[in-house]
Amino acid sequence: MIRLRAASFVLALPLAASSLVVFPAQATDSATSSPANAMAQASPLSVGEYRRLLREYQEARGAYEEAASAYWNAIAEKRRGRNAKRREHIPIALDDYVLTQPPSYTGPRRPVNPEPEEPEARPPRPRKPIPVVGDLLQAANEHFQWTPQKPASEVEFKRAYARYALAAGLTREQAVRVYSFETGGTGNYDVQAGIEHGGRRAISTAIGYNQLLTTNSIELLAEKGPELVNELSQRAAASSGPRREAMDRKVAVLKKMVAYARSVPDEWAAHEKLADTPQGWALHAMVLDIDVGPMLQTHKLLTSVIFARTKGYTRPLTAAELEMMNLTGDGTGLDMVTMPQAMREQVPTSNFFQRGGYERNPVAIRHNTVAKLLAITDNRMDSNSSLPGARELSSAF
Repeated sequence: MIRLRAASFVLALPLAASSLVVFPAQATDSATSSPANAMAQASPLSVGEYRRLLREYQEARGAYEEAASAYWNAIAEKRRGRNAKRREHIPIALDDYVLTQPPSYTGPRRPVNPEPEEPEARPPRPRKPIPVVGDLLQAANEHFQWTPQKPASEVEFKRAYARYALAAGLTREQAVRVYSFETGGTGNYDVQAGIEHGGRRAISTAIGYNQLLTTNSIELLAEKGPELVNELSQRAAASSGPRREAMDRKVAVLKKMVAYARSVPDEWAAHEKLADTPQGWALHAMVLDIDVGPMLQTHKLLTSVIFARTKGYTRPLTAAELEMMNLTGDGTGLDMVTMPQAMREQVPTSNFFQRGGYERNPVAIRHNTVAKLLAITDNRMDSNSSLPGARELSSAF
């Protein structure tokens, strides 16, 4: 899951008592507490008032839904138009975006029915557990008879990441500021979304400095796997003794994992389906390895840098621009990155979201233009870059 992670935010809507029709409290004896007796005691006036308010709510909500549907259909149509222009190498103009903000519902709340209804009997829907680090390690052991090699210390992993990221073409500013934004400036190599900063329940499978989802790890192993195997094989060849044996074993496991990742079509949906299996969890465990983990974390950002270059964008990406691509996807992110500043000030963030994702994203709603969204991203990077983890990563470069 600003791949603004909707699960990170909880929106609380206060109940306004004045907008609700409630029935006065009754005595708690058995004769008056049953739904049948309560319904019989509901006066025609209260029931009639409820039905009137319900009609008003339905009319207001219907008008809003009609306006919202038209707005989001226009967003989709403009996006298709921009994509077509890019295929034909035609410049994108301001009128290729919807320039108004999405409609907001300002009508009455749905009233409470004074006639108690028997609750519909539904079996509880079991919550599907999100795998955590322990589950990934268990899966790797069961399906590949392998355990990732942990770093001797957190700083060892940071140094390995810094060396690989620099050699691959990332800058210290990009790596440190994205880390600061993604982990809050304090995350370790195995930090998982929801369990950082005192959290107790994982909200996604996002792990590490750049918060790779299981699907990200599988996609990188499928697309960059041969390159990773080659680099790891070179490291193994330069080793000797027990280290060489361990590296040879790791290369063999990586080859099997790459083959498994490439056993499905190279499509996000196929990788996402694979990610929801214990075998997929086992592949995700590679982010925890001292040799392969830094490679995967680096390539998560590097793919965006390379994508921008292949599309003709040669100016170095700022960390905030890179984060936009990291979070929203390369195509959507590049749409924002390539936009002139004057347009960024005017174009609403809604142009880069699906309706559901936007409505669950208070950051994009509050900072509702491209310029404001990039600015708040930069501000958070500025603030978090002074924290201990970010300083430690910066010194590793």
